[in-house]
Amino acid sequence: MPICVIFNPAARGNKARHFRRYLDQIGGNAALKATAAAGDARRLAAEAIGDGFDIIAAAGGDGTVNEVLNGIGDAKAFSTTRFGVLPLGTVNVFARELKIPLRIEYAWEVLQRGREIKLDLPQVEFSENGKLKKQFFIQLAGAGMDARAIELVSWSHKKKIGPLAYVIAGLKALREKKPIVKATESSSNGNKALEGELVLIGNGKFYGGPYDIFPKADLKDGLIDVCVFPRTDFGTLFGCVPQFLLRQKLPEKLVRRFRAEYFELSCDTKAPFQLDGEGIGHLPAKFSMSPEKLRMVVP
Repeated sequence: MPICVIFNPAARGNKARHFRRYLDQIGGNAALKATAAAGDARRLAAEAIGDGFDIIAAAGGDGTVNEVLNGIGDAKAFSTTRFGVLPLGTVNVFARELKIPLRIEYAWEVLQRGREIKLDLPQVEFSENGKLKKQFFIQLAGAGMDARAIELVSWSHKKKIGPLAYVIAGLKALREKKPIVKATESSSNGNKALEGELVLIGNGKFYGGPYDIFPKADLKDGLIDVCVFPRTDFGTLFGCVPQFLLRQKLPEKLVRRFRAEYFELSCDTKAPFQLDGEGIGHLPAKFSMSPEKLRMVVP
């Protein structure tokens, strides 16, 4: 059961330092491949498939997880390769979703046991510089204000204060003029469209940490959950705070929802979107689901 661990040495914080103390132990039981720049994790994952590894593991944050996932996709190896996670990032939403331990030694034990389940895998199609691109995501996506906040995150703030950097960037985005994003579901029953200043998209329940933004979401139900905020202003923010603090949930009166296998996001003006917490491109974008496509190593 050969394991390849793709490690982001730029990952900051106690978990990354703790991981480095386990490198020798892990290195005796796995091949370690360190990234040096953005995009390396994706390339290294595709190369590891060619080298015959049974398990490809991402050791980093949600961005590293997304890159490794797409490297497996580039190699068209979802049917033959298992995917694992060693959470080292700032938030680690996907690891929390699957109850993968945040302590590295316990997460490493999960990988070694190799228990497998099959998860749904969402895909996005969009245009970049006139070329059609396709990219997978595993946990969450968003368009409008949250993607703009990611554009505004200061790397130095993220390094120093962790998740609080996203809060600061979000407050900056909240003060800007926001484009209206349209989410359109196409089905045999016709088209259903919702519009808002923020669209959150979930494969799993969690967004931004242990926040149950998509209460009906299931990584194995074949559907993507879409949550639309018609407005994102300080009134919306203050309306959300009590339930967030008490129950880590959204007040349903402030949002609109639908669930679908396929839908499209569009906007009349330039609007960014993000996948798994990383800025990817600009709308329009088409979202679709591949049921039980990902072989995932879980506790």
